[in-house]
Amino acid sequence: MTSSINCRFAIFAIFTITCMFYKPTDSEAVQLTQQNFDNILASNELVFINFYADWCKFSNILMPIFDESAATVAKEFSEVGKVVMGKVDCDKEGSIATRFHIKKYPTLKIIRNGQPTKKEYRGQRSVEAFTNFIKKELEDPVNEFKEISELGKLESDKRIIIGYFDRKDQPEYNIFRRVAGNLKDDCQFHVGFDEASRQMHPPGSPIIVFRPDKDRSTDTDETYPGSLANFDELHVWAQDKCVPLIREITFENAEELTEEGLPFLILFHTADDKENIKKFHDIVKNELMSEKQSINFLTADGHKFAHPLHHLGKSEQDLPLIAIDSFRHMYLFPKYEDMEIPGKLKQYLQDLYSGKLHREFHHGPDSDTETEKQDRPTNPPESTFKKLAPSKNRYTLLRDEL
Repeated sequence: MTSSINCRFAIFAIFTITCMFYKPTDSEAVQLTQQNFDNILASNELVFINFYADWCKFSNILMPIFDESAATVAKEFSEVGKVVMGKVDCDKEGSIATRFHIKKYPTLKIIRNGQPTKKEYRGQRSVEAFTNFIKKELEDPVNEFKEISELGKLESDKRIIIGYFDRKDQPEYNIFRRVAGNLKDDCQFHVGFDEASRQMHPPGSPIIVFRPDKDRSTDTDETYPGSLANFDELHVWAQDKCVPLIREITFENAEELTEEGLPFLILFHTADDKENIKKFHDIVKNELMSEKQSINFLTADGHKFAHPLHHLGKSEQDLPLIAIDSFRHMYLFPKYEDMEIPGKLKQYLQDLYSGKLHREFHHGPDSDTETEKQDRPTNPPESTFKKLAPSKNRYTLLRDEL
């Protein structure tokens, strides 16, 4: 009888201790804290992070799925330093959450080679989807060519960085590959070794060349002038080349672009109109570079984005045309040809910043002179692109926003 009681007491004690120390988030997903965070980021090629809060019901729904995915990924990619799935308790690790601008829970971000990628993960939240996503992220970001003639067949509407190396085991190539991994969403990366690239560089002196998207700009090829042994230096140069001044908005990247929070200056064009895209690029590059921190310069296929055209009272027959979307209203640039008048497009941006475009919409032109009457913009409809922004109801807002 006594031994039975002692046994039951031992079982109860073990159960109590387990409940005291068991945490439902303990799993293959690494708990990231201020103490281990930077070391884990620095020692792994890819870190996939779940930023969560214990009080958030969506975080609690996701956690077992994320943990199971972490266990699957750890088995499939067991190589040390390759990939880690981690999680950050944002209530306990507020400094990390602030550092990565976390505004909703749960937020899923990729850190590659110690640097955050621009895009959050917004795909399906399942073990299979997470595992497939990791597989794709770990694919080799560099395409190898065997003959120099292959470079002539590359797409002319893509930004491309080409490396010419003696061999694959060069330390410089490892740095090139790491940069490619960080920027593969913005550029295509190609490389040739030995015979495939020998005619393009002196022996023992690899070079890297940027080839612009020739269908969209008048820029020319440029050779990297810095040290191939310096990751940070090469990364800064490549990022400057790969992230274009003017981006093409699509339904796939519209959410990302709207989340940046800057108004849009958009050239709507027909699908095959390379001439006006290049013209717009040159004007923005030559006259509006100083505005790039205040506005997003974009081009848009007018057929795919017929809905915004309709709201502007226009159709595909009216292309090309230029408009501003302030995420409150859309403002049509009165006369497309005036874009080529020096200072005209810049003044239109200044009228947005000063509130003049909005003020004229509600109260009429600031002046009744003939010039002002001619330049008065079309009555602007409500923004259509703000509807493509991330939903505020997708997951839990921060506690102080509830």
